[in-house]
Amino acid sequence: MNAEFTRKLTIPSELKQLQPTTPLIDETFARRSAEIAKIFTGEDDRLLLIIGPCSADREDSVLDYMSRLAKLEEKVSDKIYFIPRIYTNKPRTTGLGYKGMLHQPDPEAKPDMLKGIMTIRDLHMKAISETGFIFADEMLYCDNYKYLDDLLGYVAVGARSVENQEHRLTSSALDIPVGMKNPTAGDFSVMMNAITAAQNSHTFIYRGWEATSKGNPLAHAILRGYANKHNQSLPNYHYEDLVLVNDLYQKSGLANPAVIVDTNHANSGKKPLEQPRIAREVMHSRAYNSDLKKLIKGFMIESYIEDGAQKIGEGFYGKSITDACIGWEKTERMVLELADRC
Repeated sequence: MNAEFTRKLTIPSELKQLQPTTPLIDETFARRSAEIAKIFTGEDDRLLLIIGPCSADREDSVLDYMSRLAKLEEKVSDKIYFIPRIYTNKPRTTGLGYKGMLHQPDPEAKPDMLKGIMTIRDLHMKAISETGFIFADEMLYCDNYKYLDDLLGYVAVGARSVENQEHRLTSSALDIPVGMKNPTAGDFSVMMNAITAAQNSHTFIYRGWEATSKGNPLAHAILRGYANKHNQSLPNYHYEDLVLVNDLYQKSGLANPAVIVDTNHANSGKKPLEQPRIAREVMHSRAYNSDLKKLIKGFMIESYIEDGAQKIGEGFYGKSITDACIGWEKTERMVLELADRC
């Protein structure tokens, strides 16, 4: 192969011995995992917000943001349930650019994936201990899930990965909710096929083992908009789109029909300040149609301390170095408004 093999990385069981969880973390993980599952099964009708920075770039500002969410949760916990985003590995459309804390614990330094694996586990444990949340991440590399499987409460499979067989089969072995995004071209059938695959049992290779999954009844849809052949962003959160997905679910026989609406990406045309408006429209659709109220479990929102985005090295605290986000003040207003609409 035309590659330099730098070193063999530690396996998950060894990493967990080096960085063990605490009783507090274990209790929080068990409790919050059960609460999250009840939202997807319909036993809990609180609105779910999978919310946070586009990418986790530095520990201090990520933990600051999460502490703000914890205080906000105290005001809205009867109506809204948070799964904050700590996204530590980022897909890149061309393969170029910042690939997340897993690759570069320091965005301004060269990649160091051994340090990255240890850094992201440490960040998740600190965040759980300090805030009482458990967190969401994107499953960019299927094998890496085992490094965090005792910490993560939610996993998303991205628009570029959703057609990949390995992502679908690995998702079928997870016992937490897995959101399958519609692909970048927008085909709902691809998304529904991915959910079907994830909800069923399979035998496949995982980390060098022959594994047989039990199927994941909590696998579900994420609508993130799409791009047409001219690379123009188009939304799929409108009423007619939601009704169509509900019809597809009803015909599919899948367990626990559920949709999360991603308010950024192609749905907003990467204009993050549009996210409150998009959420309002979806909430109106939920209020108008009782079937949609059952189907739409909540939103995925890209939010950080400051509005917008910056280039690596500019040094603005709490401002995204990947996709632009909505800032904290607007986020807080948005959450409080959503609570009023529940």
